[in-house]
Amino acid sequence: MPDQSTLWRSWHYRFTSDLRECIETAARTILFKASDAGVSVPRTPPRTIPRRQTDDDETTGPSAFERKQQLTTHVSHLVYPVFSLDRASGCAIHENAFWNLQTYLGLQENLAANEGARSFRYDTTRERTPLGHNHRDQIRSLSIERIREMYRGAAQRLVNRTAQMRSLYQRSCIAIDTTEADPFTGDRTGHKDEIIGTKEKTAEYAYQWATVQLVGDSVPLVLDARPIRKGDTRLEIVEDLLDSAMDLVDVDRVFMDRGPSDL
Repeated sequence: MPDQSTLWRSWHYRFTSDLRECIETAARTILFKASDAGVSVPRTPPRTIPRRQTDDDETTGPSAFERKQQLTTHVSHLVYPVFSLDRASGCAIHENAFWNLQTYLGLQENLAANEGARSFRYDTTRERTPLGHNHRDQIRSLSIERIREMYRGAAQRLVNRTAQMRSLYQRSCIAIDTTEADPFTGDRTGHKDEIIGTKEKTAEYAYQWATVQLVGDSVPLVLDARPIRKGDTRLEIVEDLLDSAMDLVDVDRVFMDRGPSDL
């Protein structure tokens, strides 16, 4: 079942006027039939989906979709050059299409690769885009170490670009934090060292990772991240991320939450 944002985007950007009219007619018919059968159905559900911006709107600023496109354009010129899938030459789909799709997925809410790839195909101006399973295979082929290496290169470019800002001339405050994904409900066989318990020590399991980021008056930026595996100690996690941060910025102060106990 598509989520709310996907339905809204499909309704406003993909469905033709004839299709929308057909759906509205079908919905009205269902309401009438439900009423005849004595089934209580709300006639006017609460509108929690943002309305599509039109030329008649009083606001003239860019839409959220346009802002995301602008962000992707800036990112593609600045950080894509340090990312590589190590593919053979002569591939039909340009490598940046994969990074465009990955950025697209990251800017959406609860959008998986397969559904996101289909949505991306309609929203992008690229003639050829990767399918969801192809995108997953390419990303999964990268090791954690390789991803972190490329990410740190991208972070260095971002730091260099914003170096003219006064906040980055000064010594920076950083925060080392841990977070977790939604509870994992699949089979953990072969991945029990990566899909560990939750921070709240419940009976659930989840992926966890640690991040180091600029905080305070500095430009908000995640400098590095690493997965948390069973057996990792708090000391080695902190030392690893602190070393990464100190390679990028001058560190004045480090903030940390209580973090995980040794796993």
